[in-house]
Amino acid sequence: MNSHQIARIASLVGEPARTAMLLELMSGRALTASELARAAAIAASTASAHLAQLLDAQLLRVTASGRHRYYRLASPEIARLIETLMQLAIQTTPGPRLLVGPTDAALRAARTCYDHLAGRLGVSIAQRLVTDGGLVLDEDQAHLNDRGRRALAELGIELPKGTGPGSRSDPASCRPCLDWSERRFHIGGKLASHICRCCLERGWIRRRDTSRAVDVTPPGRAALQAWLGLELWIV
Repeated sequence: MNSHQIARIASLVGEPARTAMLLELMSGRALTASELARAAAIAASTASAHLAQLLDAQLLRVTASGRHRYYRLASPEIARLIETLMQLAIQTTPGPRLLVGPTDAALRAARTCYDHLAGRLGVSIAQRLVTDGGLVLDEDQAHLNDRGRRALAELGIELPKGTGPGSRSDPASCRPCLDWSERRFHIGGKLASHICRCCLERGWIRRRDTSRAVDVTPPGRAALQAWLGLELWIV
């Protein structure tokens, strides 16, 4: 392993403006350089220089569409790295825990974390599956079994066929992900990505334009609240 490359990536992620841009891309959306410059509160020319470095290190990828270039995180592994750093930042912050305001309350209730659901909604979905005996979840592993598949199917979330348990293409593959706001586990991986995508496609949740928070729509409330139950419901 090249220690210089590790140090390079750490320095790129650790610069505050670049960190702000990377956090903005944790919504899973592709954004323009101007949008990322606003998120980092820096000039467009400065943002372009930062983005060039992130592209060169393969932390981002870019897609051209017409006159615009859209940036996104290069892979789920990059999102996982940022997510881990977010968790460490919360855990190692000295002093008393700060009170959160209304914006934070929305993020704590339900948000996207790159390609999966987090916050109380994400944690509640995972807990429902655990309670029903359909998901094994602890700090070391996450595994969806046939009971979990049936529970999701009854909710209307059918998993596509994969190449079998344990394979990288298994649609039920998942991993434990410590939720930085709830301090409990939600799930990441292909399964969590599929659940999030289905919720968006069915109109159960709706993205916000300027935040990673998502709103649960009336159809989503009807479907998810009935399944989760009042004890696990996010509101």
